[in-house]
Amino acid sequence: MHTRTLILLVLTWLALGSSPVWAGGILLYEIGTDNAGLANAGAAARAQGPSTIATNPAGMSYLPGTQISGGLQVVYGDLTFDRGSGSNVPGSGSGSGNALDPLPSGSFFISHELDDHWSVGFGTYGDFGLAVNYDNDWSGRYFAQNSSLLGLSLVPSVAYRFNEQWSVGLGVKAMYGMLQAQTAIDRSPLGNTDRADGQYKYQDGTWGYGANVGVIYAPQPGTRIGLAYTSQIDLDFEDRLNVKGEGPVLDQLNNTQTELDMKVPQTLTLSLFQQLNRQWALLASANWQDWSEFGDIAVAVDTSALGSRSTTVDAGFKDTWHLSLGAQYQATEQWLWNVGMAYDSSAVSDSNRSVIVPMGESWRLATGATYALNQDTAVNVSWSLVWLGDLPVEQRQTLSGNQISGQFDKAWIQSLGTHLTWKF
Repeated sequence: MHTRTLILLVLTWLALGSSPVWAGGILLYEIGTDNAGLANAGAAARAQGPSTIATNPAGMSYLPGTQISGGLQVVYGDLTFDRGSGSNVPGSGSGSGNALDPLPSGSFFISHELDDHWSVGFGTYGDFGLAVNYDNDWSGRYFAQNSSLLGLSLVPSVAYRFNEQWSVGLGVKAMYGMLQAQTAIDRSPLGNTDRADGQYKYQDGTWGYGANVGVIYAPQPGTRIGLAYTSQIDLDFEDRLNVKGEGPVLDQLNNTQTELDMKVPQTLTLSLFQQLNRQWALLASANWQDWSEFGDIAVAVDTSALGSRSTTVDAGFKDTWHLSLGAQYQATEQWLWNVGMAYDSSAVSDSNRSVIVPMGESWRLATGATYALNQDTAVNVSWSLVWLGDLPVEQRQTLSGNQISGQFDKAWIQSLGTHLTWKF
């Protein structure tokens, strides 16, 4: 028990460093659970462990006794920008380097069956975020050097089972959002002949609140249909620009109060779990995410010979759709194999894509295996590949006329995670 307690404390701490993995936008499917090996297929209907708190709290009605689960994962990939001939940023600048650093993360869930009808639970996980870290002197440094937007969710939940067919669940979702950005400022239009860059930093943390609501209908044994809804969460960031660099114009920018209003989108997921026989099960999901309401995405500082200005950058996002299909194969009493594939539409058009949030449509291929160590303990290992392909970018600053043009070539992300579940 002491070992388990220590492991769970470590997992909770790691959940604070939630990793970025693209969905249609920047909501995450890979949060350190076995769901990663299914590419989100059947997420709102599986109800196979306490991580159902994140995908459909009604699934707790299918979990006997007390169950605890925790996961660790690492996310890595390649997001490298190839500068095109249309770029006219002062100085040649270096390449972007790989903007994705390997990042660890974790999750923790617990569920408890109170009686034949009621179950309660709690989950903490990072399901929202993006982080990019470019070389500081790269050619797009006046648009972004490094930035991160991360959300940690704390979700106390309750579920009620009416009968063998119907279950409902509710989770109160408290999300702590963390925003940090660091970007260079072009000083050459201000008469600085050596073109030494200025720089600004912006960072804040804030709380937002919402809810997870779900229902599961089981028309017959082995068949479950799940419908889950997550509400919009408002994250209102506020900070004063921390500007570094010599000159009266930059001095005027320093300490400028700036507000960024972001909305974590509402989502709707419909899932199917169908047990075909003792060995095989088929899973599927369809998902909608309301990215068109996202709001501001960053602060932009622009300069000219007459002065400078700071503005907020609207994301220009659009709603996304997700489709996934997966299967489970019970090879032996101990071994369960997961496999899945998925498609997510892009939350941004090519004309609105930025180096701040370089998103696009994505394809997922995933697999994983769960091994039952004994009747009460199981361990899962999951892997997923997210293929983003080529992501063209064309960004221009109005005052300075600086423009970055090119594309991210053959962008991809992988996640590798392990997940443990204990039953009491």
